[in-house]
Amino acid sequence: MRAAVAISQSAEDPLSGLALDADHARPEPRDGWTRLRVHAASLNPHDVWTLKGVGHPAERIPVILGCDAAGVTDDGREVVVFPVWGDPARGGGDETFDPRRGILSEHFDGGLADELVVPDQMVVDKPASLSFAEAACLGIVWGTAYRMLFTRAGVKPGDRVLVQGGAGGVASASIALASAAGATVYATARTEEKRAFALAQGAHAAFESGARLPEKVDVVVDTVGDATWRHSLRAVRPGGVITTCGATTGGMAPSEIQRIFFQQLSIIGSTGCTRTEFDAMLRTVERTGVRPQFDTIAFDEIRTGYERLEAGDVRGKIVVDFTR
Repeated sequence: MRAAVAISQSAEDPLSGLALDADHARPEPRDGWTRLRVHAASLNPHDVWTLKGVGHPAERIPVILGCDAAGVTDDGREVVVFPVWGDPARGGGDETFDPRRGILSEHFDGGLADELVVPDQMVVDKPASLSFAEAACLGIVWGTAYRMLFTRAGVKPGDRVLVQGGAGGVASASIALASAAGATVYATARTEEKRAFALAQGAHAAFESGARLPEKVDVVVDTVGDATWRHSLRAVRPGGVITTCGATTGGMAPSEIQRIFFQQLSIIGSTGCTRTEFDAMLRTVERTGVRPQFDTIAFDEIRTGYERLEAGDVRGKIVVDFTR
């Protein structure tokens, strides 16, 4: 079968460790695990971090990349993979707090292959209204956005939300979900094209990075880090919330502790989502009609897809169509 495999790691040249294997061994099902024929899988920055050797130990190489997948099981079910592997009991009722938790492609092979085997609890029926490509966009970025907005930050109808870097995967999902929930959503982005994309996702207004907003917001979603952190601290109202799940431009921005305590701000981290949140996100997407935006590529274009991710040349998601 075809598989995109991390065979080595390099911080300087991560894609040197990517192999597009056209004759990889098929996975065999085992007790408590389900095999599916992958119809679509999406690319994530996490895959590039694996190739860089960040957060993924060398002893787990080689590994098939891919944190998201959707397809058909051996018994004919159309499914999407819940990407978080963990034990809610070890996490006090929340698998994202399990100290041994991981996501698809960390502890076992990921979804960028013709076939995939995962623990039964990670297999979820795909909503009939979603295509396989749409479903393959949802696990990591939409699940993460849902938890950030509604569980961690407590966004509710009427809230004002700022999403930094509005063309990215988690950011664009946050725009769509917050807007569908009745929030007023502002977005920032570096280019006019990316700001137009944020507006198309449901933002009520889009601004250049660092621009002054029409009003203070209740919640900031910041996945960018160093480049936007100072703006996030100044854009939120006293008593407001800044929630983050990543730092694509670096994670060592000045914290400005005086501003945090004087304005009584809450800084909340968020990672992944629970199965309960994933199911709720799927219902939200199905009932509201919001959908992920993505570009589709073939298996042999995966390297180019990662180059686009690294260059920031992405609007939403990149999906690999395994039926081609």
